[in-house]
Amino acid sequence: MDIVPATGDRFSDIAAVLAPSGTGACWCMYYRMSSSQYGRVSARDLPQAARHRRDLLRSRADHPTAPGMLAYLDGIPIGWCGLGPRTEFTRLQRSRTIPAVDSLLVWSVVCFLIRPGLRRRGIAAALLSGAISYARDCGAPALEGYPVDTAGTRIDSTFAYVGTTSMFQAAGFRRIAQTCARSAGLPRIVMRLDLTADTP
Repeated sequence: MDIVPATGDRFSDIAAVLAPSGTGACWCMYYRMSSSQYGRVSARDLPQAARHRRDLLRSRADHPTAPGMLAYLDGIPIGWCGLGPRTEFTRLQRSRTIPAVDSLLVWSVVCFLIRPGLRRRGIAAALLSGAISYARDCGAPALEGYPVDTAGTRIDSTFAYVGTTSMFQAAGFRRIAQTCARSAGLPRIVMRLDLTADTP
């Protein structure tokens, strides 16, 4: 498995993961747009909204820092992890349920998407490891995630798109605060990894 930054020259592979049917409702823009910008879209307007979000992500992928990480298995794109400076995520910046813990200019991991049929194979954990390396290489002081605390219970992958606390803990993240956000009725936790410490 290879984990690489999701740069603009790989946009067809980004699309293959985020919109395998040729359409896509989110395009990893949910946290990057305000709630009013993302909004509630009728079924009639969804294709147009999806195209707009796709175009926004395409533009973002051409920036010097990638908006996410891609996982490849035998050269085929199979997974996505959305990340970037927290300041880029408008919804996070304004969030009352996941407020900033302090003024540190952290990067955030906001989502994981694995192609159906390939889940529960460690791909999300590999993407998180790649995100850590990439954020460190880009000079981020710390990386945060806002995963769901399953307390050892198994939940539907639909609700685990933000990751689980156990996965983040295994990658070295520590619990910082409990949020008011929930997924599958379970609490989401602010977890942080210091990237300024010497690596082993």
